[in-house]
Amino acid sequence: MKNLFKNIFSLIVAAICLQACKDKASLDENIKMKKPNIVFILVDDLGLHDLSITGSKFYETPNVDRIAEEGMVFEQGYAASRVCSPSRASIMTGKFTARHGITDWIGAASGTAWRKHNRHDKLLPAEYVHNLPENDVTIAEAMKAAGYKTFFAGKWHLGEEGSYPEDHGFEINKGGWDKGSPMGGYFSPWDNPKLPNIVKGENLTMRLGKETANFIKQHKDSAFFAFLSFYAVHGPIQTTSEKWQKYRDKAEDKGIAKDGYKMERVLPVRQVQDNPIYAGLVESMDDAVGVVLQALKEAGLEENTIVVFTSDNGGVASGDAFSTSNLPLRGGKGYQWEGGIREPYFIKVPWLKNGGSQSSFPVTGTDFYPTLLDLANVNLLPEQHIDGISLKPILEGEKMDIQRPLFWHYPHYGNQGGNPSSIIRENDWKLIHYWEDGSEELYNLASDAGEQSNVITENPEIAEKLSKKLVDWLENVEANMPTKDPEFDMKLAAKRHQNIVKEKLPALEAERMNFLSKDFEPNNDWWGSKITQD
Repeated sequence: MKNLFKNIFSLIVAAICLQACKDKASLDENIKMKKPNIVFILVDDLGLHDLSITGSKFYETPNVDRIAEEGMVFEQGYAASRVCSPSRASIMTGKFTARHGITDWIGAASGTAWRKHNRHDKLLPAEYVHNLPENDVTIAEAMKAAGYKTFFAGKWHLGEEGSYPEDHGFEINKGGWDKGSPMGGYFSPWDNPKLPNIVKGENLTMRLGKETANFIKQHKDSAFFAFLSFYAVHGPIQTTSEKWQKYRDKAEDKGIAKDGYKMERVLPVRQVQDNPIYAGLVESMDDAVGVVLQALKEAGLEENTIVVFTSDNGGVASGDAFSTSNLPLRGGKGYQWEGGIREPYFIKVPWLKNGGSQSSFPVTGTDFYPTLLDLANVNLLPEQHIDGISLKPILEGEKMDIQRPLFWHYPHYGNQGGNPSSIIRENDWKLIHYWEDGSEELYNLASDAGEQSNVITENPEIAEKLSKKLVDWLENVEANMPTKDPEFDMKLAAKRHQNIVKEKLPALEAERMNFLSKDFEPNNDWWGSKITQD
C-alpha cells in the first residue's frame, strides 16, 4: 500500500512538471510571436570605463551593470562620432556621419566663424548639416510604421524647431529640443520648453527615467519603442551634497593622487577617476535606469523587452568639465583616439538566454537600426541603414564572418583638443588621417589598444592600402572638408599653447583638489538640489 501511494505521488509530480514544461514552452512561444518591446538607453558623454562592470573602481552602476550581465557585451563597440550630434544622427539613420552630413555638434562654429574663438588654428572647420535630414527614414519612423508606439525622452540636439523628435517619428516627446546640454542645470527649475517644471529641486535625470517608466506602464499592452536619451553625464556636472560626500570619502579612502592631469597635444587630459561631482552624476543616471528596469518588471514585460545601453561619444577627459579618465584608452570626447569613440555597447534580448556573453566583433552606432528591426521581425531598409549591419546572428550565438571597414569623419576642431581628421578601422588596424598637414598614424589595436605606438613606418603597405580606401570612401560620399585659414599665425598659436601649459594645467589641478576638499560647497543649495516645493 505504501509503495502504491508513492507511485501515485510520483505520477502526480511528473504530470505537474510536464504541464509546467508545456506552459513554459507555450510562454516562450508566445513571447517570440508577440512583437518585442524596445527600450533604448543613450547616455551623453559616458566613457567606456565609466561603469563598474567595465572596470571603474570609483563609479557605482549596479543597474546598468545588470543590463550587461543579462545581455551581450560588445567589447569593441563604437560611437559613430567623437561628439554628440553626429553620433546621434547615425543611430537614427543607420548612416556614417560623412554620408548624412551632420559631422559636428549642431551649433558649433564653422568656416570663418571659427576665428571668434581666438584659437589660431591652421584650418577653418568644414560646413555641416544642421538638421536631421527630412528624406531619411529614422529608426523611430520605421518602428512607427511597423505598429509600434514611439516615445522619446531627454536630449535630442538634432536640429531646431521643425526637426524635433516629433518631426522624425516619435509620437511622444519629453524634453527633446535643439539644446545639447541641460539648460538651467540638473535640478528644477530647468529651462526646457519640452519638459515642464513640476517640483522645485527635482532631479532632471530621474525625471526622465520616471517619464519613461510612466510611458511603459501606460502602454504595457501594446508594442512600444522607447528611447531614453539622458542629458547626463554632460556638463555642467552637478550632484547632491549627499552623493558628493559619498564619493569624496571614497576618493580619500582610495588615496588621492598628487597629480590628476598631464598634457596631451593641445589640452591637459585627466588621468584619474576621482571627481566626486561627476561620480554622483553617474550614479544618478544609474538610479534612473533602475526606475526604468523596475517598471518593466512590474508591468510583466521583462521577458519581452529588448534593452539597449550605449553612449554617444567618449568620456570627457579634456575640455568641457574635464570630468573623467578613459585610461587605458587614449584621449576622450572630441579626440580621434579610442577614448573618444569606444563606448559601452550592451544589448539584452531576454529570450536568447545569452546573459553574460561577450563579442569581440567591432560594431558601431549605425548597427543598432538594422539590428533592432531584425530582432523585431520588421523588414530591413538596406538603402536607409546603408552603413549598418544586423547583429542578430551574433546575438544568437553565430560567428560573423564578414569583414568590413568602419569610417569616422570629423573635419573640425573640438572643444576638447582633438584635431580635424578621418579614421578607418579594418580588422585590427586603425589609420588616422590628419587634415592639417596630411600626416597619418597607424595603430594595431590588438596589441596596442592605448594607441601609444604609431607603427606606420613598419607597415607602409597596410597604411597605404587603408589610406586609399579611406580617401576613396570620403570622395564617394562627397564628404565636406576643412580649408586652410590664410590668417593662421603660428606665433599666436604657440603663445596660446604656452598659456594652456602654464595657466590652464595648474588651474585644473587646483580645481580638482577643491572638489575633493572637506569644506567644498558650490553654493547654498547645491545647484538647486536643496530647493523644496513652496
